[in-house]
Amino acid sequence: MYQKYLFILVLPFTVFALEHEFEYVGVDVNVTLPNGKLKCITVKRDIPHECKKVPISTEKLWGGHFAHDSVPKKCKSTYVHAKGKLLAITLDDDVETYGELEVLAFIKEMQKNRNLLLVDARTEAWYRYFTIPGAINAPFIYIKRPKEYVFEFEDILKRFGVRMLKGSEYDFSDAKTLVVFCNGSWCTQSSDMIFVLLELGYPAEKMKWYRGGIQDWLSAGMTTTKDLE
Repeated sequence: MYQKYLFILVLPFTVFALEHEFEYVGVDVNVTLPNGKLKCITVKRDIPHECKKVPISTEKLWGGHFAHDSVPKKCKSTYVHAKGKLLAITLDDDVETYGELEVLAFIKEMQKNRNLLLVDARTEAWYRYFTIPGAINAPFIYIKRPKEYVFEFEDILKRFGVRMLKGSEYDFSDAKTLVVFCNGSWCTQSSDMIFVLLELGYPAEKMKWYRGGIQDWLSAGMTTTKDLE
C-alpha cells in the first residue's frame, strides 16, 4: 500500500519537473545558519548571464576547466555546468538507465555479441571530436526528422536491426539492444532519440540510456577515442 501511494506522489512531481523547467523555478528550503537563525534559500540551477553567451562547441565544452586553477591540467575533465536542460533519472519505466560500470560491462559483452550496439546520438562533428570507444554514430536528428533525412533515417533503423514494412510499419523482431548516450544529463539528444524510437514501436526493454553521457564518462576518467590520437 505504501509503495502504491509513493508512486502516485512521485509521478506527478516528475511530470511537473519536466514540464515546468523545475531546475530554474527552484525549491524554497529553510536552512539553519551557524548563528541558529533560519533563512529561506531557493535551491535552483543558477547560470551566470555571461555563461549563457558561451557558444556550444567541442573545444569550449570539453576544455577541462571545471576544477580550481591549482589542479593539474591532466586532472581536469570538463567544465560544463551551464548548458542544456536537466533530465529525470528515468525516461520510461521499461528503459533502464545505465551508469559507467553498466556501460563498461555492455562494451565487454558487445565484443562477442553482434546484437548489442553502443550508440552515440550526437551529431557527426561531436562524434568525430571524441566518443566512447566502440560506439557507432547515429545522429538523433536523423531519427527525429525522418521526412528531412529519409535515407539516413532508414539506414539507422537498418543498422539497429529494424526491418521497414509497407507504410509506417516496422518489424522489430530482430531489433538490437542499444545503449544510447550524448553529452550528459543536460543533453536531450539521446532522450529525443529514445522517445522517437518508442513511438515507432522499438521494444523499450531493448533500449538502455546512459544518462551521464560524455560528461560523466570524462569525469570518471574513462578512456575516449581522443586518448588514442
